[in-house]
Amino acid sequence: MRKLAVVALGGNALQRDNQRGTIEEQEKNTFKTLENLVFLIRDGYDLVITHGNGPQVGDMLQRNDAGEFTYGIPQMPLDICVAGTQGEIGYMIERILRNVLNKHEIKKNVISLITQVVVDRKGKSFRALVKRVGRTYPEDMARKLEKEKNWVFKEEIKSGGGFRRVVPSPQPIDILNSSIIRNLVSDGNIVLAAGGGGIPVYIDKNGNYRPVEAVIDKDMASALLAVIIKADEFYILTDVPYVYLNYKKPDQQIAEFINRNDARRYLKMGMFAEGSMAPKMEAALFFIEQGGSKSVITEATKLENKKYGSRITMD
Repeated sequence: MRKLAVVALGGNALQRDNQRGTIEEQEKNTFKTLENLVFLIRDGYDLVITHGNGPQVGDMLQRNDAGEFTYGIPQMPLDICVAGTQGEIGYMIERILRNVLNKHEIKKNVISLITQVVVDRKGKSFRALVKRVGRTYPEDMARKLEKEKNWVFKEEIKSGGGFRRVVPSPQPIDILNSSIIRNLVSDGNIVLAAGGGGIPVYIDKNGNYRPVEAVIDKDMASALLAVIIKADEFYILTDVPYVYLNYKKPDQQIAEFINRNDARRYLKMGMFAEGSMAPKMEAALFFIEQGGSKSVITEATKLENKKYGSRITMD
């Protein structure tokens, strides 16, 4: 029987830390990453692919600034920027994946969907301003924008000073068009969805969908999608082959098999870095606690050998 897997591509799948982010760089990185998904396809998996958009949406926000401050072109809100990056990244991944499939003589359709994600606007996660977005401003400009646009800024202490805008990272609670995604993948198509964690929206008192100035965690949105469409397995592809305990310390060790109770204990101990491995582990746990078979955290290049990767299961 075929299995359904949701595969969340990490930011390094598209753009490396030491790169400028040219389209040539991104296309080369994307091709290398997608080549590794062939191993899952050959193994009989149907795939839904999600992806990050951090560098790309950051660049788009800076283009926003340049357009308004230099030419008077109105800035677009954050939700429109997320939608724009979903489109551009989805197009790039879809086109390159078609070429990868052609290279390996695999006949499959690929479709990318602009995906809205409903968030919990009343939860405590919405009140916490934790995601830094856009460029760094001098203090006088930051204070001016706070008054004009009702934005909130925090000082950048570790990265050379200045101030950056901060927004919430609310909990995702529903994925719009998830039944369509499920139907498409059940018919044998590869579906790209929930890019960048999805476009954050909420439902108002009249039942209308409204945009939110926020950034959804990509891995948590991917885990929620995996639960809703009843995926068998959930893969988070990142820049390390395993989850490590005491990472980059003298007593560092590989955690290859992690059960739910141990994972929760490690999280409570602060074993995983906030903003890095901790949210990935939370997403992996969410999937299995909601009925998923297993979550895997690894590098894309390790998919050829099923011995690689940390596997998170209930038992």
